[in-house]
Amino acid sequence: MDFRTSEGKERYAALVADAVDVVVGLDFDGTLSPIVDDPAQAFVQPDAPRVLTDLAAQVRAVVVVTGRPAAQVVGLGRLDEVADALLEDDRLVVMGQYGNERWDADRREVTSPPPPEGLQAFRDELPRILAREGARDAFVEDKGIALAVHTRRLPDPKEAFARLEEELTDAAERHGLAVEPGRLVIEVRAPGMHKGLAVRAAVEEHDAGGVVFCGDDLGDLEAFEAVRELADTGLPGLLVCSGSEEQQALAERADLVVDGPAGVLRFLASYAADAEAHAV
Repeated sequence: MDFRTSEGKERYAALVADAVDVVVGLDFDGTLSPIVDDPAQAFVQPDAPRVLTDLAAQVRAVVVVTGRPAAQVVGLGRLDEVADALLEDDRLVVMGQYGNERWDADRREVTSPPPPEGLQAFRDELPRILAREGARDAFVEDKGIALAVHTRRLPDPKEAFARLEEELTDAAERHGLAVEPGRLVIEVRAPGMHKGLAVRAAVEEHDAGGVVFCGDDLGDLEAFEAVRELADTGLPGLLVCSGSEEQQALAERADLVVDGPAGVLRFLASYAADAEAHAV
């Protein structure tokens, strides 16, 4: 693995040695699954369940931290298949909608809060905003407790994104909501929760002695910052960026940059294998 710094290589070695105490946090879209025009088709690669099963056997917990609804991630990630293969002490958790929803391999039930106040009013206003900005054909993904506007299918996706971001941010603020920009997607959701808080909650819940986090997009910045802040308190951490041409914000902050979701799976497989070999 080509770590960006010698410190990254040292962090990796430490997290291999103490893998049994490590929580591995994983974004989903662009990290475990590819970015595609239709979000409903963002399935993980065929070998992903095996890799995640092997990983869960070596670490304290595998935690998927995603902006998607938890139930979608379970389906697209074939996580029921992973859950079937886990041993009694293996832990697999999904923290969906930026940590507002929960699913785990033991109970296999999604817990979710009610939609935030203001979301219905924003939902009612959204068609007028899209029409006014010439973006009627933008794909609107209704996540129940959030809405995501995708510009990827429009003739000029980047220009449409730039035009809509300010308008949607203004509307969201009027309705007491938060905005999460991503790779040609603008999500509107409840304020007060983000991936950094979700990572901290996972570390505390599982009494982690170290943390690895893999992400690809702006929504993962808070998670990266949380790992760095935890490292300042003495908790070993490693940051892995799923690289892409669309988004470079995480690459300069990462210890390791890999080639998209396929590279993430190769990294996870190598980490699990190295941890198993060290434990022997």
